[in-house]
Amino acid sequence: MASSQSSTPDEEALILESIGKFLERDVRPSVRRLEAADEYPHEIADRLAALGLFGATIPPAYGGLGLNATIYSQIVEKVAAVWMAVSGIFNSHLIMCSVIERFGTEAMKQACLPRFATGELRGGIALTEPDCGTDLQAIRTRAVREGDEYILNGAKLWCTNSVEGNVLAVLAKTEHLPDTPRHKGISLFLVTKEMGYRASKLQKLGYRSIDTGEVFFENVRVPADHLIGTEEGGGLNQILSGLELGRINVAARGVGIARACLEESVAYAQVRHTFGKPICEHQTIQIKLADMATRVDAARLLTEQAARAYDRGERCDMEAGMAKLNATEAALENSLEAMRIHGAYGYSPEYNIERYYRDAPLLAIGEGTNELQRLIIARQLVERNPVQN
Repeated sequence: MASSQSSTPDEEALILESIGKFLERDVRPSVRRLEAADEYPHEIADRLAALGLFGATIPPAYGGLGLNATIYSQIVEKVAAVWMAVSGIFNSHLIMCSVIERFGTEAMKQACLPRFATGELRGGIALTEPDCGTDLQAIRTRAVREGDEYILNGAKLWCTNSVEGNVLAVLAKTEHLPDTPRHKGISLFLVTKEMGYRASKLQKLGYRSIDTGEVFFENVRVPADHLIGTEEGGGLNQILSGLELGRINVAARGVGIARACLEESVAYAQVRHTFGKPICEHQTIQIKLADMATRVDAARLLTEQAARAYDRGERCDMEAGMAKLNATEAALENSLEAMRIHGAYGYSPEYNIERYYRDAPLLAIGEGTNELQRLIIARQLVERNPVQN
């Protein structure tokens, strides 16, 4: 489904300018303090809500900004270049919103999307489990129908917005017959914290301050009308469609980190001197900077291509996979090269490089590992280019 574009180029430029000012005024000065303490950025999250970013892609009819994926990816790049973790606050939330917009009943949309858009309800997605990551068909969380409710039991891991937020889109098994195909027996539910789930924050190498949590469902009673869609069994396809936008977001994050590494390396290489001249005049450093710049532009172009395909309403799992694969690998490679260019200073928290170096690996894992992206790309290549007999 194509994103509805209600904004003009001038309005989009104004949005990007506002985001830029917000980042410089409210985010950049606080990053090192909050990140070092692993403290949730409450004030920043509230400012995101005031700017409308919790409703960035929600249609204006439901109170959102109605931004398309192309401009949204540009916003994410700008945010990630300053502090990648902040983009996670609204990305996971907007994946949930996208699923409700596409598959929720009109009653669910009317009840939830306006509250999502304002940030009154903030949430994310609960997919991964202790014994299942990429293979979502292997989930064990179960939802059993009892009259007008489902009884939900299970545990989820790595759920953004699960601790500080108040709603999750939860993937659970609803059909347990042995002859039912695994993907057909999975449903998606909108579950609010007041229904009784518990969440605790997990510790991580990078991507700090954001409330990535472990979530427990113990006989949580979910009203039957909180099933997303009108029938059981469509949950896996629903969430996979939402992950297309998620992968475009992660790709944009990769572009942001790769660009930040490049910009700080170009600046540092001009002020750091060895052997009587700036290191930017050494051929080895020049080669590194050239490769870093090329990675940034290639990643951005692939991300734009995927976003435009999404906006046209086309199937874009291959394009999103290519963008996610290329951009996140660019972030990894550029963070390592930036550390080498900065030398020992890159290893110190006095500079941003060590944070980029810790944050970048998550992007190669989240929203489907890069190994999975390669499989998706290869399968789509074959499917889209059948041999003509």
